[in-house]
Amino acid sequence: MKGNFDTQVQVLKYRVLRKVAESYLNGTLTKDINNIPKEISPGPKPTMRCCIYKERAIAAERVQLALGGNEKDPNTIEVIQAACDQCPLGGMEVTSACRGCLAHRCQQACPRNAISFGPDHRCQIDPNLCIKCGLCSKACQYGAIIKHVRPCETACKIHAIKPNEEGISVVDEEKCTRCGACSFACPFGAIMDKSYILKCLDMCKQNEEGKINAYMVVAPSVSSQFHYCKLTQVITGIERLGFHHVVEAALGADLVAYAESKELAEKGFLLSSCCPAFVRYVRTSFPELADHISHNLSPMARIAQYIKETDPKAKVCFVGPCIAKKMEQFREDSAPYVDCVITFEELQAMIDAKGIDLASLPETPLDNASYFGRIFARSGGLSDAVKEGIKEHGLEESFTPKTLNVSGLDNIRAALMQVKAGKNDFNFLEGMACAGGCIGGPCCLTHEIRDAADVDKYGHLSKETTIKGAVEGILAIHSWDDK
Repeated sequence: MKGNFDTQVQVLKYRVLRKVAESYLNGTLTKDINNIPKEISPGPKPTMRCCIYKERAIAAERVQLALGGNEKDPNTIEVIQAACDQCPLGGMEVTSACRGCLAHRCQQACPRNAISFGPDHRCQIDPNLCIKCGLCSKACQYGAIIKHVRPCETACKIHAIKPNEEGISVVDEEKCTRCGACSFACPFGAIMDKSYILKCLDMCKQNEEGKINAYMVVAPSVSSQFHYCKLTQVITGIERLGFHHVVEAALGADLVAYAESKELAEKGFLLSSCCPAFVRYVRTSFPELADHISHNLSPMARIAQYIKETDPKAKVCFVGPCIAKKMEQFREDSAPYVDCVITFEELQAMIDAKGIDLASLPETPLDNASYFGRIFARSGGLSDAVKEGIKEHGLEESFTPKTLNVSGLDNIRAALMQVKAGKNDFNFLEGMACAGGCIGGPCCLTHEIRDAADVDKYGHLSKETTIKGAVEGILAIHSWDDK
């Protein structure tokens, strides 16, 4: 299983999720809850922490997050306090590389006069005066001064996480976009997203009992995951979990692109609505620009809406690489349509918990979304789709789309500052919080260079050459409820 993930932190998270799922499927979850930490860390010697007791205490916290986490905490991300004690606090450190040079560029660069020199002529930094700006580090020609920043803080481009007085990282609820970058960056797995895996498994159970029709909506980025088998085998595996039908979120992307391109032409300027972390960032940090956000639902919510309109018994679960989608499922505009959100990490745990060998399964074809709907998973895909939508609406002569696709919240901030200042030369901003788009999501199984190419390859497999053709196919009468 190690080869299916990037890091050992992901493997540990997977092991907990799988144990919880197995206990649920066996009907022994209540009895097993207290034993799972011991199975994760059997002892007698610790393998990850100072002692076996701390390992098990942290594993117990992971189990609670797998069960849904703290209901009183509105964030989908929680910090496991017992696990957050290994990273040094941020600060400047003078290393042995300091040569005690005559230039003293570091001292000249310091805006607070925090640098002096001892009898050995080596640089010394007064921690009481230092503001950790890092200018001394940049000035040193030997690279002798290092700025220590916790990986979670480095990953968060909007400074929504920082240590408290006890040195435990704390998430600023008001700033946090739920992008999950801090979660993937933490080397000790101290930051983890809440799981709704039990809710998903319960949907499968109700589907098998005939109480509901459970649909799994699969994000386009699935094409860059599960490299050990074919995508069509993954679809079969999802149905074997107990789902009534598997639907491409790319179909929702086609619906959104067709509507959003027309909205752009009508309004003249638009911010995309597909990435929930981007939408939240605009609303919390640039509220004066919030009216420019497209009124369209995200592809996830839009296709879920259509499913529920065509099947009264439908319940919808979305799977993707995104933690922010777990927040979106509770938003007022999405909650009526999306019943559950899980990640690719959780899907892998569920499949293995049920003993499903994906590589041995027969193939099940996906619905036929267009090329443009399927490439939403990578940065620039939505922009390409909007341009195509303008063309297919016959609006290219009256309106020229000038798109800018930006990924990563630091780059998004720069683009939004242009808009705020009225200096933008684009009329459509595609914002994706994760670097590279959804293929860089924190809960991808792997993050590889080939992922964008895999998305495009997946797009080219579509038989639909136009967005309109896919939309007309979607709106035709489906046989999902007759399956």
